[in-house]
Amino acid sequence: MRSGEPGWYDLFHRRGTRRDFLRVGGGAAALVALGALPGCGGGRRVRFTVDPFELGVASGDPSADGVVLWTRLGRRALEDSGATPLPVDVGWEVAADDTFRRTLRAGTAQARPELGHSVHVEVEGLEPGREYFYRMLTGGVASPVGRTKTAPARGAAVDAFRFAVASCQNYEHGLFTALRHLSEEDIDLVVHLGDYIYERTFGESRVRRHEGEEALTLDDYRRRYTTYKLDADLQAAHLVAPWVVTWDDHEVANNYADGVPEDGQPSETFLLRQAAAYQAYYEFMPLRRSAMPAGPDMPLYRRLAIGRLLEMSVLDTRQYRSDQPCGDRAQPTCAAHVAPEQSILGADQRAWLFSGLAASEARWNVLAQQVMMARMRGVNARGEETWSMDMWDGYPLERRALLDMLAEQEVPNPVVLTGDIHSNWVTDLHRDFDDLSSEVVATELVGTSISSGGDGGDMTAGGARVLANDPHVRFYNGQRGYMRATVTPELWTNELRVVPTVTEPGGQVRTRATFVVENGRAGAREA
Repeated sequence: MRSGEPGWYDLFHRRGTRRDFLRVGGGAAALVALGALPGCGGGRRVRFTVDPFELGVASGDPSADGVVLWTRLGRRALEDSGATPLPVDVGWEVAADDTFRRTLRAGTAQARPELGHSVHVEVEGLEPGREYFYRMLTGGVASPVGRTKTAPARGAAVDAFRFAVASCQNYEHGLFTALRHLSEEDIDLVVHLGDYIYERTFGESRVRRHEGEEALTLDDYRRRYTTYKLDADLQAAHLVAPWVVTWDDHEVANNYADGVPEDGQPSETFLLRQAAAYQAYYEFMPLRRSAMPAGPDMPLYRRLAIGRLLEMSVLDTRQYRSDQPCGDRAQPTCAAHVAPEQSILGADQRAWLFSGLAASEARWNVLAQQVMMARMRGVNARGEETWSMDMWDGYPLERRALLDMLAEQEVPNPVVLTGDIHSNWVTDLHRDFDDLSSEVVATELVGTSISSGGDGGDMTAGGARVLANDPHVRFYNGQRGYMRATVTPELWTNELRVVPTVTEPGGQVRTRATFVVENGRAGAREA
């Protein structure tokens, strides 16, 4: 839906500015009458004098008839009111308009201390493909107003769908300027591909400092997420549209693999750390109850259908993978590298993915995942070929099996969305990377970081080497930003949106390059 069409809302400029929108309904600390709250859910009613919604609100995982609403009550407000050990009633409202004159759904949820006073409301009974507004209410305070949108009905014709792709937001490396610009986009969805937080400090250059040292315990991870969630630009990006999230490694620890840490931490203590990190992730993300973790296990892979236009398989390439072969990082090949049991998906997720892709009737089939799928050939000082073992290059037999399946099953228009690598890439995914005259079966679109790596640059020495070594790579850029995709039945248009700086405020966003993928023709071309 575009400007001027019925039902379209210019979210941040209809009343003048983005701040105006955040004040709709009275703003982040608007007082409301306690009688306006929906019925009691068994928790304690509390009168807050400190804003309990300082961490913001969010929505996520849209379906054709509903969406998840999220918030987490702030620690300062809970301590000030004496409610830290108690469940607290939180009202919620969904309306057709941002002034809540037409409230359509309402209820009460409990923010329980066992889950850090987080709230996950699974709203049902909404109409497909519709825009809605929501807010939370507790203790005489109203949250900011968020905009969300349900998915089109499965099988429905969809003329166009527009979404953003983001990943890798290191609080210490830079400001979330890209998220501020993302919050001003006219989009239906945000897809976040991981590294929502960073568990420790990386490098010596820090624009700002997070609290504490390396996160190891549940309290550590909760404090780290709180630091990130207090960022106004991140909160604004959550208000503009529902998010679909998945993780990579830094939500737990760098380059971990299914219970195996990178740094030699004993497996028993690392599993406790993994369980703590998974619980914190659930507490701070707009996820359904089906994703609630049980210790160091959290079912996160899932599908999203956008009518018959698009089906998105959201993957988890971290929790189920085999340990990285050959010593991790960039290494020459070894026996484990090409062992048949080596897997980045795990048996169950692989079977789920393959069967779903084979049965899909969608025009576009999207894999939203974490690490580079295209081959990236390196050469070390001894002249040996090296492979990045944390990426799909470390799991070449499974990559080949996936690409073979896409070709043999004639899966319509596969597109792979990737984060992790802190740079923009566009690549052709050949059925056989040892024979680049082989069929191109899919397109990979890699989005850069929000802030990880600092300002970056348009072209780096590493990017130039890859372009020289790997002719299937069509484009590289090392700045910060996000991707914006517009998908129609006949064309996928992918815009690489970048900002010149994140180490100081004020960077303006621009489209660095635009690539299109045509229906029925794998491989992207620059527009």
